[in-house]
Amino acid sequence: MGKPSPPSPPNPVDTARASTSTNVGTSITNAYLGNTNQITPDGSLTYETTGEHTWDDPYTGLSIKIPTFTATQKLSDAQQAIKDQTDAAKVGLAGMANYQTGRLSNLMKSEIDLSKAPTPGDPSGIGNILAPSTSFGAAGDPQASLGDYGKQLTEFGDAGAITKDYGPADNFSADRGRVEEALYGRLNPQLQRERGNIEQRLADQGIRYGSQAYTAAMDDYNRQANDLRLGVTAAGGQEQQRMMDMAAQRAGFQNAAQQQDFTQKYGRAQFANEGQKQQFQETLQAGQFANEAQRNKFTQEAARGEFANAGLAQQVAQKQSEFNAKNMARNQYMSEQYALRNQPINEISALLSGSQINNPNFVNTPNNQIPTTDVAGLINTRFSQDMDIYKQESANYNAMMGGLMGMAGGMMKMSDRARKDDIHKIATVFSASDDGGSKKLPIYSYTYKDDPDNTPQIGPMAQDVEKIDRGAVQTHRGTKYIDEQRVMGNILRAA
Repeated sequence: MGKPSPPSPPNPVDTARASTSTNVGTSITNAYLGNTNQITPDGSLTYETTGEHTWDDPYTGLSIKIPTFTATQKLSDAQQAIKDQTDAAKVGLAGMANYQTGRLSNLMKSEIDLSKAPTPGDPSGIGNILAPSTSFGAAGDPQASLGDYGKQLTEFGDAGAITKDYGPADNFSADRGRVEEALYGRLNPQLQRERGNIEQRLADQGIRYGSQAYTAAMDDYNRQANDLRLGVTAAGGQEQQRMMDMAAQRAGFQNAAQQQDFTQKYGRAQFANEGQKQQFQETLQAGQFANEAQRNKFTQEAARGEFANAGLAQQVAQKQSEFNAKNMARNQYMSEQYALRNQPINEISALLSGSQINNPNFVNTPNNQIPTTDVAGLINTRFSQDMDIYKQESANYNAMMGGLMGMAGGMMKMSDRARKDDIHKIATVFSASDDGGSKKLPIYSYTYKDDPDNTPQIGPMAQDVEKIDRGAVQTHRGTKYIDEQRVMGNILRAA
């Protein structure tokens, strides 16, 4: 297998010549297909080739003969007879029109007589009507303000400050201290005497200081003394609370009196504002009554003005109707006179309309355009396909050579056909054999059966190498291996 050669690119002139020839040929074929002869009950339409002209392509020098066609339309015998009769009738009508032209000449010499026409309407009669009223009697001015109805109170007298605290700043703690001092003044001497009595009694009983009995007796005394002191503290607290309650009652009495004064002053202010509100409502109603009377008078004056203008409008309408009636009568008379003048002219025009020359009806010849058959695109596509094949062959060649060259990196390589899968022949190389001749060595693409990734491989089979050079193949445990350096030497020498 040798290295592939790239395809030759297409000649642009040859490509253009092929494209032009194909397109013109297709257009001529379409023209023949479109020129279909038609035969109907009223006639026939036939096409025939009546000549040709030559067209020279300025780019490629190609000369092409393009045919020319002629379309012939023929009426049936019945339709031809009808046409002959119609043409004869048109000739007769044209003769009558020519005769009437002489009479029309005498008619056109005299002018239209308008002396007997009705008198037109006089527009000055409409202008003598009185002008409409643009104003009416005064209805008085509406009341825009109210009388004095007093002012609303926004404040009332001071009811005094509210008592926010009571008693001394220390909440009668000094009084509590004096009570406790007085009680302790009586209690402490008694407690000292009792302590002395207990200590004497314990000494008389032979109980020494620090003994367990002594400590227990003194604990009982201390607890009794503490209970008495706690009673003194509770009595002081009760006295403090009693004095605070009395002060709170005095402050509450003062605030109740202040609240009563505030309520009375607030009630007097509300009473005054309620009276002011009532006076405002009465003044407002009086103003609304006056404005309602003024609006009624205004409406009456406006109605009288509208009645007078309606009378004037009716008078104008009557004058306008009289003016239109006179003009209509005059227009009708003049229309009749002009009709008498125009009637002969219309008759001649009608006669002449039947003798006008009709243009022949040409058939719509087929409009054939040269189609854009992309012959150049097909040629370029073929070149692209050939180039793709060349690229694929080059890639296979490079891959094969890469696989073979990769064999030179090792010594022995497992290449037994029985250990391979997905085998496809991709090329053949010539190799020198043991006897000095030349043999073909197939090259395959394959994967190893024990390869979980199925990695594509390229190279020869050990069985094929063994046929060419037995010394290049060894068998180990039933699997054939090839000597890569020996195989590469023979392949490269053969290449």
